[in-house]
Amino acid sequence: AADISSTSVVSYNLRKLEDLGYLSKDPDISRGLKLTAAAQAVASRGVVQLPLLGRIVAGAPIPIPASDFALMGDETVELTRDLLGDPEGLYALQVEGDSMIDALVHDGDIVVMRHQQQVENGEMAAVWLKEREEVTLKRFYLEEGRVRLQPANPIMRPIYVDDPRLVEVQGKVVMVIRQLD
Repeated sequence: AADISSTSVVSYNLRKLEDLGYLSKDPDISRGLKLTAAAQAVASRGVVQLPLLGRIVAGAPIPIPASDFALMGDETVELTRDLLGDPEGLYALQVEGDSMIDALVHDGDIVVMRHQQQVENGEMAAVWLKEREEVTLKRFYLEEGRVRLQPANPIMRPIYVDDPRLVEVQGKVVMVIRQLD
């Protein structure tokens, strides 16, 4: 499958990995190889675990129960550091709904959020609507002294909030993860 004509090159490199302590061979099993703890430690250095904090609605905003916020327990999302850059302030939420489908965010997707309280016009954000005690995922626009929360679905209408003090940005979407079935 690797289109290697000489097995001696493969044997040489496997021997080097074994000498470095990254690979161990099982003498009782033909081609029995496994990564050592040292190799796993090297591999895990580039992996970041983000907490999967719960769900966010991409549809009509829903109330967040005061005593039973939908936390996902100890679930995490693992991504490589080179994809994320600085992982400080990052967390993940599972999307529920279809208001952001034209922004390629679908029901069941995971959005990686950077915790921040301000976003630029047009950026996708998790927004807390204080007066309604609801949270939603929309594109944020500050226009003429009011806030417009714009869905990315032509059949849904924007949400307008006349007093920007009643809107609190909780975070900005920095990545969308979709599992293909």
